[in-house]
Amino acid sequence: MRPLQSLPINPSFQDSQEFVESLLNFVTSSELFQTLCGGIHLLDFLTVKPNYYCTILPLEWREWFDLHDVDALLDFFLREDQNVLEDLRNSILNDEDSILPDVQRSSWRGLPAPPASLLDYILAIRKHSLNRGFAASDSRSVSSTIPRQVAVGMKPKKIHEVWNFSRYIEQLTDSLAESTDHQISHIIDYGSGQNYLGRTLASPPYCKSVIALESRQHNIDGAKTMDVTAKLVEKEMRMRNKKQYRSGIEQTCLPSEPKSSSMRASGIVGEASGQLRIGNVQYIETMIENGDLSEVTQTMRSRCLPSSQADLSFLVVSLHSCGNLMHHGIRSLVQNASVKAVAMVGCCYNLVTERLGPPTSKLTTLRPPNERLEKTGNEHDPQGFPMSERLATYEHQGGRGLRLNITARMMACQAPQNWTPGECESFFTRHYYRALLQRIFMDRGLVDRPHQAQPRGQTSGQPHDCTGTYKAITIGSLRKACYQSFAAYVRGAVKKLTEELNEGHRFAEAMEELTDKDIESYESRYSDKKKQLCIIWSLMAFSATVVESTMVVDRWLYLKEQQEVNDCWVETVFDYGQSPRNLVIVGIKR
Repeated sequence: MRPLQSLPINPSFQDSQEFVESLLNFVTSSELFQTLCGGIHLLDFLTVKPNYYCTILPLEWREWFDLHDVDALLDFFLREDQNVLEDLRNSILNDEDSILPDVQRSSWRGLPAPPASLLDYILAIRKHSLNRGFAASDSRSVSSTIPRQVAVGMKPKKIHEVWNFSRYIEQLTDSLAESTDHQISHIIDYGSGQNYLGRTLASPPYCKSVIALESRQHNIDGAKTMDVTAKLVEKEMRMRNKKQYRSGIEQTCLPSEPKSSSMRASGIVGEASGQLRIGNVQYIETMIENGDLSEVTQTMRSRCLPSSQADLSFLVVSLHSCGNLMHHGIRSLVQNASVKAVAMVGCCYNLVTERLGPPTSKLTTLRPPNERLEKTGNEHDPQGFPMSERLATYEHQGGRGLRLNITARMMACQAPQNWTPGECESFFTRHYYRALLQRIFMDRGLVDRPHQAQPRGQTSGQPHDCTGTYKAITIGSLRKACYQSFAAYVRGAVKKLTEELNEGHRFAEAMEELTDKDIESYESRYSDKKKQLCIIWSLMAFSATVVESTMVVDRWLYLKEQQEVNDCWVETVFDYGQSPRNLVIVGIKR
């Protein structure tokens, strides 16, 4: 069951320890990485001076980018074969000592080879990104693996996730029973939502006993309705006395026994190896704020027969835990005697709080002061990132402790390897329109000009995650028609702001005299900046794969640091193309 390596690392590393040391060194020493991952925001792309593009990227990179369109550059960053990049790098080293004419020197797609420094950066990001390849152990069609009545409400992505994770949990519980004395009695699903995972685990062929923890009652109600559709429980039958009902006095009677002998009050009975196996789901409405499950354990003891209370043994799982919920689930292994193992897949890194405050050292920054950075950077939440003492106390040239601000963590939620040309054009346009609208806002006095960006290698006199009072304007989503042209976008955004903001009248007055001709003039004046913005955004998303690696490694390191943990590892459980947040973190108690 356990993979050979504790982390899915690049084969150039001998072991996980060597990878972690190299990762932490890169994250804390690469100025370009720090700038692309948290040091800038595209909202300011057309308002700061000098321009982000010219400030961040070396001239030799920009000259090479001019030779290719954005699609080709995305291929180069994300999809070009690793061996091709390494061969290019080696060829460039040989070319530097060669007397061959230029026409015989290294090239890429028939044009001059990329700069060596660019190749070094691309290879470094790839090297420090966890491997995301997934090989399913069963080649059968996914659609045939989950019964139709159980798969109700699931989209193809959810079916893929639930099917693969259910099988993984089954294999893990079997492995625990064989190799340890942990006989799992119940699976606790942290943040069960509509309980797609729990419903599948409780149904044949798994027939597990599931405890679904959920904070929203309407989610529990919806899940119970789908339990009936899945034939996990019987539909509640209501029998009325017609005379009393007509007279306004309603009396409801429930059948004393289920109609089918194969059904139980909270589960379904299945056949396995000649023995009856019982699976069921029990819902507990609770707000999960830490890893303490004592109330859940107490509730379960009150529901169990006295003979089975001493046998409570939990496996805590979660399918895409948002933010700190992942941290709470991992900590539950340490904080509860009944929890014997955890297997959790996280997501929404932007919702994770921050444990450390803003850095005190003065590093280069290109970001204007930002209210949200100040708020999140000063949270000092002991439940936040980093979890591990290794990252919290890591000494580096910028100070002590590794920090990833909210912009870096939000970028880690991207899946650039899955971007299609159509999707790229769509969100590139959205980002460009928003940055261009910010320029209009600044010119019309609705926002202040941000502080001047500092050239590479010079300090701004402010910490890396600088703070201040620069207030961003949040527009949010607009109707699809608003993205048909920049003029339509401006009109739609201004209409929404004037209707929703308390100071909407200020926007209405400032934008009242803005004509379509004025809007077209802006679009024409900054048209050459769109490609630059696309390149910066692509580099940000590509670089943020290392941010995700750092978040995952931190959680794994936390488990390694705990005396109660016997073993822990990370591996893929989904196909990245269908579900990019595909890394499960597993911890086993001694």
